[in-house]
Amino acid sequence: MKVVFMGTPEFSVPVLEALVAAGHEIVAVYCQPPRPAGRGKKDRPTPVHARALELGLEVRHPVSLRTAEAQAEFAALGADIGVVVAYGLILPQAILDAPARGCLNIHASLLPRWRGAAPIHRAILSGDAETGICIMQMDAGLDTGPVLLRDALEIGVEETTAQLHDRLSAVGARLIVQALGQLDSLTPVAQPDDGVTYAQKIDKTEARIDWTRPAVEVDRLIRGLSPFPGAKCDIGGEQVKLLTSRLADGQGTPGQVLHGLVIACGDGAVEVLSAQRPGKRAMQAQDFLRGFEMPDRVS
Repeated sequence: MKVVFMGTPEFSVPVLEALVAAGHEIVAVYCQPPRPAGRGKKDRPTPVHARALELGLEVRHPVSLRTAEAQAEFAALGADIGVVVAYGLILPQAILDAPARGCLNIHASLLPRWRGAAPIHRAILSGDAETGICIMQMDAGLDTGPVLLRDALEIGVEETTAQLHDRLSAVGARLIVQALGQLDSLTPVAQPDDGVTYAQKIDKTEARIDWTRPAVEVDRLIRGLSPFPGAKCDIGGEQVKLLTSRLADGQGTPGQVLHGLVIACGDGAVEVLSAQRPGKRAMQAQDFLRGFEMPDRVS
């Protein structure tokens, strides 16, 4: 099929690669514009942009798709279908209608749960036992379209957002190739009205750890915000980012260091498995503790 691909971050790259490998013709790749990054603050292309150039594909990165000119250029591609995954712009109806078969979205949740911007983070933060990928026909709403295919994954008890992100990206790549291959035989299923939740964008203010909360909530926060923005606390006067964790035995006053990197919470305790000091690389717990004197309490 003639596919116009629309995606921006690392999550979208395996999907683009899978479509190319399956023999689909990518008539254009749309992504977010390059933005300043790194110490020099030079414009850096997005992961999809960089990979598309390596694959020899045409890349477009308009700031908006609401202008008549942008919509005419999109329609002129003559695409059979649009494939959208974490693109980052709302698509006007004229864009949704331009491809002959419309636009399909790869969404990283089991819709209608976790519509919106941060479904992977929110699934872990909320303690969901499972999540998954939905291939959805796009309409004008926010992740409201009918679902063509879905596949569920169990969320591991120690799994972080980064790890779940990679697993879901691989599932999305596999499922979209399946969907395009079976498009004529798939029946769109409307999303139920019950069970709708919204995955609000992660705010950095959520990253501060409150050790008075139960251990199960602190553990979810650490894993759910890893690697970005990272759950943070003060250890020995430094703001440390905690990256991986698991529930641990033990009780104490909130923030008390029981031993090693096992820290008491309002109920129970959490063992920090890896952490990152300011200006340092991420370290496993044993390396973090080497040469670093832990205080009796963190905050």
